[in-house]
Amino acid sequence: MFGLYVHWPFCKSKCPYCDFNSHVRAQVDHGRWRAALLREMEETASRTGPRMLNSIFFGGGTPSLMEPETVAAVIETAKRLWQPAEDIEITLEANPTSVEAEKFRGFARGGVNRLSMGIQSLDDQVLTFLGREHSAHEAKGAIELARDTFDRYSFDLIYTRPGQSVAQWRDELDQALKLCGDHLSLYQLTIEPGTAFHTRHRLGEFEMPDEDLSAALYEETQSHLEARGMPAYEVSNHAIPGGESRHNLVYWRYQDYAGIGPGAHGRLTVDGMKRAEIRARLPEKWLGLVEEKGEALSELETIDEEQQFQEALLMGLRLKEGVPLDRLPVPQWNMLRNSGRIEALAAEELLTLTPEKLQVTEEGRHRLNAVLGYLVG
Repeated sequence: MFGLYVHWPFCKSKCPYCDFNSHVRAQVDHGRWRAALLREMEETASRTGPRMLNSIFFGGGTPSLMEPETVAAVIETAKRLWQPAEDIEITLEANPTSVEAEKFRGFARGGVNRLSMGIQSLDDQVLTFLGREHSAHEAKGAIELARDTFDRYSFDLIYTRPGQSVAQWRDELDQALKLCGDHLSLYQLTIEPGTAFHTRHRLGEFEMPDEDLSAALYEETQSHLEARGMPAYEVSNHAIPGGESRHNLVYWRYQDYAGIGPGAHGRLTVDGMKRAEIRARLPEKWLGLVEEKGEALSELETIDEEQQFQEALLMGLRLKEGVPLDRLPVPQWNMLRNSGRIEALAAEELLTLTPEKLQVTEEGRHRLNAVLGYLVG
């Protein structure tokens, strides 16, 4: 599989928990940005060669701030540069404010067939705390519009919030299950350095749930959605069978993808070598470099087998399906197999190993960072 990631870096405001490459600008020249995205895509395609394109993902930032004409132009150009799969998945991330929701039909006409909405909560007080500009009423209206407009849709919620109880979260999950399509993303709130929440938390303005409550909230999430036919196929992502995000599976299965736009990453196999590509992060710098040189690569690195092995494990073990052993470089796998680390984790019922694949158990997914750190440390 092969995917294309398109990064739109602009937001109306910066959420206090967000450490993504997102920026607030009073004005954006959409014509210049459209031309630059297309030009960088052309340059990237000259290196990838012919590929079957399985997915396109517009991320950000807030891609629903893009003009539908820009989205349509990117999709049209991508389909010209690469061979689109018959069932190509084309996802756009959106915020559920009323202004952006009105653009949904324009995105659908341009070729988007899957919408991913940053709802984050169905409670107005929580939305205020999270710095979101929409209300719960607007969120539900946008979900209904997405249901009527797109073939598939998904939305995100954030939990392990200050003051949250298991009972409250169960009620919110029940609301979400009545509204959702074939997919839900449920992320635990983390306090990231450099964010507004990091400063406020350090100043004691709020307390995060302790370890026991966080574990209880996670376990409730897993069991509740499993019982409702939407199990986790990845640590934070749930879907009915067949409703998984194909684009994200490209990442987690360690397959090739191209990235365009400020700060976008790519992993491309060229002439038998796996390469990591990273674009300039600052929007103005990225735009200037693309207009001058055709693209804005800030880093280009050949990934050796050891790094490929580690990345394949770090990504693949997030999936419930695990990592097929034939996807791993043989020398590195043999070294790990003979190190005793897999047996130690299996003895604690955190990993399972079969002749075909390596998987993290349910308990192992709950302690995934520790498991991965032990494996590749």
